This record gives sequence, C-alpha cells and structure tokens, in this order.
Amino acid sequence: MTEAFKPIVYLKQNCPFCMKIRLFILEAGLGAEVETRDFGSGTPQEDTVRAELKDHLDKVSFPAAQIRPGQFITESDDIIAALARKSGRDPATMPIYQNYVDGPFAALMRLWKENMDLKKAAAAA
Repeated sequence: MTEAFKPIVYLKQNCPFCMKIRLFILEAGLGAEVETRDFGSGTPQEDTVRAELKDHLDKVSFPAAQIRPGQFITESDDIIAALARKSGRDPATMPIYQNYVDGPFAALMRLWKENMDLKKAAAAA
C-alpha cells in the first residue's frame, strides 16, 4: 500500500461490523496506511461523517470506506476484502480476527437473527 492515497474507513463505536474491520486493520499492521474516522452514535462527529458520505452512498450506513478516490463501499466484508487485496494480507490466516469472527461476532449475528425472527412472529400474532 504505497500509493499517496490512504483508504479512509468510517467506524462507529459499539458496532460489531466496525469492530471486525478495526481488528483486521490492527492485526494486519495497517494502522499507518489506513485513515480511520471513529465516532459515537448521536455525536457531532457522526453528523460530520454522515454529511461527508451522503453524496457518495445511496444510503449512509456503517461501516463505510473510501477505498480509492471517489470509490465508497459499505459492507464490512467488502471493506476487509479490499484492504486485504491492497495489503496482501489474508484474513483467514489472522488468528485474532478469526477468533472474533468465529466467536463473539457469530454469536451476535445469531442473536440478531433470533431477535428479528421474534419480532416477525410478534407482529404476525
């Protein structure tokens, strides 16, 4: 990653998808080669980030990244894949990242799906 442009990654606090990207960046040693813009929900920083992204995304959601000048993406797996291609690092070989993805992240996704299913069932009742 020796280009003059540094990818910019927008990471919301307490977001499990954002944490996944943060762990990849840290374990891959990309901290100096990727700019992160961190913010919390409901903060002025979030307002600034949303204003910065609104003209580049159909729907502003997080995480988000500007991978190349003018190229914005929002899916955590897509962001990690783009950073992995640029850095030559394979997420599958990163034990801390994989531990998070296979452990806490997978558990959170199961709970999220269960919650959505319960909401659907309650709405249909």
